[in-house]
Amino acid sequence: MPDLNALTRANADRWAKAKLTRDFTAIAKRLVGAKARYQAVEAKTGVPWWVIAVIHMRESSQDWSGSLAQGDPWNRVSVHVPAGRGPFKSWEEAAVDALVNCHPYLAREKDWSIGPALTNLELYNGAGYANRGKPSPYLWAGTDQYTAGKYVADGKYDPNHVDQQPGCAGLLLAMIALDPSISFGEAKPPPQPAPTPVPTPAPEPSAWGGFLSAIVSAISAIFKRK
Repeated sequence: MPDLNALTRANADRWAKAKLTRDFTAIAKRLVGAKARYQAVEAKTGVPWWVIAVIHMRESSQDWSGSLAQGDPWNRVSVHVPAGRGPFKSWEEAAVDALVNCHPYLAREKDWSIGPALTNLELYNGAGYANRGKPSPYLWAGTDQYTAGKYVADGKYDPNHVDQQPGCAGLLLAMIALDPSISFGEAKPPPQPAPTPVPTPAPEPSAWGGFLSAIVSAISAIFKRK
């Protein structure tokens, strides 16, 4: 496992320098256009909608029939890592499962400032590039922070292969240009159900209160007889 503090600093530094080398505008428009749907998952997990959006693009090219976890059809049991998930009733249900129940458990994260956010995204794909000291194409493909190198199969790294998919960081740069409301900070915690109010029982009359009540009743009866 890499030094996560060092990786977070490295990713924050790369972000500060990064420039797009490809035009992601059309893809970014589609992702921002689906903001409400991603926000529905954010409301249940606390993971920012823009994180969910770029993962969706990276894992399944924003295919709504593909699970956020690995791109497998969400209406079947998944066969790729994480395997054995599902079937689910909807894309949203599968997305919540991916963020809450699957490594690296992004729903547990609270710090979504840019360095930790990028590191969380990188770990969603795996730490293989960080272990090699290389920028992850999962993040940096399509920016000047990445040139070449990709795992073309499980455990098989090709230093000359250029990742043609858009990287998450590049997508975020393009999305921010379209939606300036995207900000990096602490995630909003998922809403908690309101507690069921417990009815307050009426207070039992005290013995002294009962005694006074009896005296008042007796006095009233005396005056009524006059």
